[in-house]
Amino acid sequence: MQPRNMSMSGVVDLAAVKAAQEAKAKAEQARAQAAQQGGAGAVSPADLVIDVDEAGFEREVLQCSAEVPVVIDFWAEWCEPCKQLSPLLERLAVEYNGRLLLAKIDVDANQMLMQQFGVQGIPAVFAVVAGQALPLFQGAASEAQIRETLDQLVAVAEQRFGLTGLTVDPDAEPGGAQSAPAAPAGPYDALLEAAVQALDAGDLAGAVQAYKSVLSQDPVNSEAKLGLAQAELLQRVQGADPQQVRKEAADRPTDARAQIAAADLDLVGGHVEDAFGRLIETVQRTVGDDRDTVRLRLLELFEVVGGDDPRVAAARRALARALF
Repeated sequence: MQPRNMSMSGVVDLAAVKAAQEAKAKAEQARAQAAQQGGAGAVSPADLVIDVDEAGFEREVLQCSAEVPVVIDFWAEWCEPCKQLSPLLERLAVEYNGRLLLAKIDVDANQMLMQQFGVQGIPAVFAVVAGQALPLFQGAASEAQIRETLDQLVAVAEQRFGLTGLTVDPDAEPGGAQSAPAAPAGPYDALLEAAVQALDAGDLAGAVQAYKSVLSQDPVNSEAKLGLAQAELLQRVQGADPQQVRKEAADRPTDARAQIAAADLDLVGGHVEDAFGRLIETVQRTVGDDRDTVRLRLLELFEVVGGDDPRVAAARRALARALF
């Protein structure tokens, strides 16, 4: 398995956009298959912390991540900071009561997994959500910081992938069922799946239409709003000549359309702060309709990144200063 990083507060890398949507579809399919096989009962608190090796990684981490976010603790016996962090993670895993699973990996015995995740030092903590890997933190961290990170992880797992976690029964026997019954399908799942399939086929117009169909019936659907913003961004940069776009932006610093086109490329390339800064500066340089056009595009890019991203919060404050 080759892990891929995924932003917890808004996917910017366009390959990651598609990967996240595909992962959601696979997670839903895995839950449906589990339901057809009779589902599963509750797990015991002891099942929330597991030791994982290379042989069991696919079954115990990847497959389980279709039902619950799996936190991975890379540790070793000789690691002194690990002796402080690992017990804290174990306690929190039980405290979160099935909203996450903790997988402990001994790096000395599982060098291949350590290399695949790109672990440079321990302790190192990652997560896998619907088959997608993301780094959480490395080294020592306070309990408050860890709780905040885990809260964000649980929220993203539920909002992006519909993962509601495991049912925990204190009286259940350890080593029992590993997952909860699948949740019922939502009213727009077919349209959202059609959007993912359209993206998979490179049909950006089809994906845009599918997301718009959801929003026409449910204007506040967060998944459709995010998907539409990302699909429309892909449409705008498709076929663009990056060198020409950047040359025009450099030559015409007050041209709203030139700066907007360059900001789209900045965002697609993962340069979030550059994209935001470019448009905020353009707001300061323009007036009237041009200024409003730039402001609206900046708000659209906020949707792509995600409102809970600190870079969005900072850019919103900067935009307010530029406007008022």
